[in-house]
Amino acid sequence: MQEFIEKDRKYVAQTYSRLPVVFKEGRGVILRDIEDKEYIDCIAGIAVLNLGHSHPRIVEAIADQASRLMHTSNLYYIENQISLAERLYKLSGGYSSFFCNSGAEAVESALKLTRKYSGRKEIIAMKNSFHGRTLGALSATGQEKYKRDFEPLLQWFKHIEYGSLTALEKAVSGDTGAVILEPIQGEGGIIVPPSDYLRGVREICEDKDVLLIFDEVQTGMGRVGEFFAWQHFEVKPDIFTLAKALGSGLPIGAMLAKAEVMEAFKPGDHASTFGGNPFATRVAGETVDVLHDEKLIGASKRLGKYFMKRLEELKEKHRLVKEVRGRGMMIGLELNRSCQGIVNQGMKLGLLLNCIHDTTLRFTPPLVITEVQIDVVIDKLDTILGEIEHEA
Repeated sequence: MQEFIEKDRKYVAQTYSRLPVVFKEGRGVILRDIEDKEYIDCIAGIAVLNLGHSHPRIVEAIADQASRLMHTSNLYYIENQISLAERLYKLSGGYSSFFCNSGAEAVESALKLTRKYSGRKEIIAMKNSFHGRTLGALSATGQEKYKRDFEPLLQWFKHIEYGSLTALEKAVSGDTGAVILEPIQGEGGIIVPPSDYLRGVREICEDKDVLLIFDEVQTGMGRVGEFFAWQHFEVKPDIFTLAKALGSGLPIGAMLAKAEVMEAFKPGDHASTFGGNPFATRVAGETVDVLHDEKLIGASKRLGKYFMKRLEELKEKHRLVKEVRGRGMMIGLELNRSCQGIVNQGMKLGLLLNCIHDTTLRFTPPLVITEVQIDVVIDKLDTILGEIEHEA
């Protein structure tokens, strides 16, 4: 292990704080490291592997497409790109797609489309939000810790309290082109908004003739128990973004918009060399089909409720647990202390966890996880929390 750490320090940009493990293979919800130790994966590559590791249909699609055609560029029509866009159009009820390579790029595309469509410069974003690390997406992000050392950023963003319709009413001006927000804040700690909030935001945007952008990079593709989170809340945006789980581990992002909004983009307004290439869009199309064929959207809703119920049992048992919150398989367990130590203890017990916002454990496991595996996760967490409380 030390050899990998030393080589990483020498050859790789040190932009990540990594945990001391190297994985060699995975199947479903289980990862195996180079020492053959197994782990239950409750992170799924940060909400990326909704179908689990090495799903056989994804593996087959990758091998088949790689043997046929991987890249041509957007100088030409791309059959797989058109096919994926058609799938997303039907699933969303009429949104057109622009394809790129990541969530941050999808957000950047939404910001550019807003400027082109509205002709206005101001964007209202939310405090505690996260939209990516490129300069535009970082400007939209509402957490100062990510912005430190990179200012001045783009100056036409205005940040307000997430969940407050009063704050939004006051913030909208004649210069406002769009409001951007996450239907559920992810990196901010799995923050679920009040039940009437997103509908209220939609009404304000319509009243003020302002575009509504949903960042669905983390919440999309079945993560919260619907294909898109806005379907769960029954609130349609003008623009929304996808990435993460769209490609089952391959880099792909998408910015989707209502047809009349997307029509503002003309040839030359925006582009991506690799965006929508035959390889990534073939795998993304297969991902969409597997989610449907294996009924994983319903599984996310059902198993998410079961997972939260079991976590609530831990809350009743352990004083360290402050709150359980989330939707579907996007769940946060807030503690009354830092959770990084619990992540480290979990690794020792073969459990992969993720600590966000210092005190919240984020659970975004593959949607193929079973109740039996969830029970194992709960038992391991119960042990860890009990040991910490005993030592206190």
